[in-house]
Amino acid sequence: MNLSLVVGVILIMVSANTHGRFNPWEHAKLPFEGSPAAIGEYANGCLSGAEALPLSGKGFQVIRPQRQRYYGHPYLVSFVQQFAQDMQKKGVEQILVGDMSMPRGGQFDYGHSSHQTGLDVDIWLRLTAQPLTAKELKSPRALTVVDSQEFALDTAAWQPQHKEMIKTAAQDPRVARIFVNGAIKQQLCNERSDGDTWLHKVRPWWGHSAHMHVRLTCPEASSDCKPQQPIKPGDGCEDIEWWKQQFYIAKSAPKKAVDNNQPAKPKPLKVKPLQCQPLTLAAPQ
Repeated sequence: MNLSLVVGVILIMVSANTHGRFNPWEHAKLPFEGSPAAIGEYANGCLSGAEALPLSGKGFQVIRPQRQRYYGHPYLVSFVQQFAQDMQKKGVEQILVGDMSMPRGGQFDYGHSSHQTGLDVDIWLRLTAQPLTAKELKSPRALTVVDSQEFALDTAAWQPQHKEMIKTAAQDPRVARIFVNGAIKQQLCNERSDGDTWLHKVRPWWGHSAHMHVRLTCPEASSDCKPQQPIKPGDGCEDIEWWKQQFYIAKSAPKKAVDNNQPAKPKPLKVKPLQCQPLTLAAPQ
């Protein structure tokens, strides 16, 4: 490590100790000017050479643009644009694009654990025939397709287009995984046929009742990107019973008291891969 890098690290440590916790990733307003590279793990990494997804394009709009979470590796930006066009051809006129990554990736103070390397995107399940207004985009209304009281879908909200969205994304070779609510996975399993080899990419996870979380594979040129362990063989439908049990266990457990007057605490900062340090030091403070 050269002297300037060491000095920079020390200055950041002093700033954090003097002024309280400092998360440089939340403060970065512009991408790092370097070659596009997804660095580290999906839940502990950073992003060089990020590209901003246009706030609107053919078949898509970015929601909550004021949060500036519409950055990604060019690989992801290209995927979103192509996915939106593919869905238009299948009768879905507009998709709403939620969080991708911050300008240099990295850790969020609140919310997401992943979305750190510019390879994750949340695509909402709310379908809109017409573009949303600027006011609606700033404070959009989500549509959950899951019954909050049962391990099942809300049949009034779930539409055939939702399955088509998930299937189309899963069939893209760039996609590594798609996270959805367990009840959504259950529905897809109930409807599966012998040719649904794409279904193994669709993984149940907590929440995810109003959006699908699409995760791409590591781009070939990103040698420091660390992929997840391969998905085990099979369509994953054999795991649904476990998720169903966990849902009802959680539902029957005593509810913890929540103090709404107590502000949420930001997540502890993780130690980033060494390759992320230049991005940190160059981040505006």
